[in-house]
Amino acid sequence: MNSRRIPRVGIGGPVGSGKTMLIEQVVPILSSKGYRAGIISNDVVSREDADRMRKNLAAERGLIPEDLVIGLATGGCPHTAVREDPSMNISVVEEMESKYNDLDLIIIESGGDNITTTFSPALADYFIYIIDVSGGDKYPRKRGLGIESCDLLVINKIDLAPYVGADLSTMERDAKTVRGSKPYVFVNSRTGQGVKEVTDHLIRDVLFESAPRLSKR
Repeated sequence: MNSRRIPRVGIGGPVGSGKTMLIEQVVPILSSKGYRAGIISNDVVSREDADRMRKNLAAERGLIPEDLVIGLATGGCPHTAVREDPSMNISVVEEMESKYNDLDLIIIESGGDNITTTFSPALADYFIYIIDVSGGDKYPRKRGLGIESCDLLVINKIDLAPYVGADLSTMERDAKTVRGSKPYVFVNSRTGQGVKEVTDHLIRDVLFESAPRLSKR
């Protein structure tokens, strides 16, 4: 069977912003609709996030095969492996494409980095950037390549707003100002609030609402 180019979604954001938890919420929704996703998780020296997702999504819930959650220890600046030299990630993506030709989507998680994080277009077709409310309501107006250029901005941990003095209406106003017509979503990844909207964007804007690959056979 010849391999095909499977749609790729990059997820970037600072350490602790909720990238891994967002993936753990999105994948079950995709799975419930029949879509199969592979996951590549980048970090500098550890594979902790990949091990966690493998346990939560594969071993305990059986949503995806365990070998479809790959951890990469990049050994350098996190954004280098997804932007300047994505060859390590591309190699793993191509291996997934060859082995699992019926995948609908490959999710690539960047290591935690700052607001300059972006993905090379050679690696990702669609880019989600995630920030969290605990960084303060100034976050969207600080701009940065990640916030400005991503296809979808996710503002996570909205439940913390009252405790850190963050005004969600200010964040929404600034997101509109900085991003223009590009979409943003307010999310609480821990409870799942807003995650369906994120998933809907992926199905519409990346998968183009096509039927899952397995259903076409």
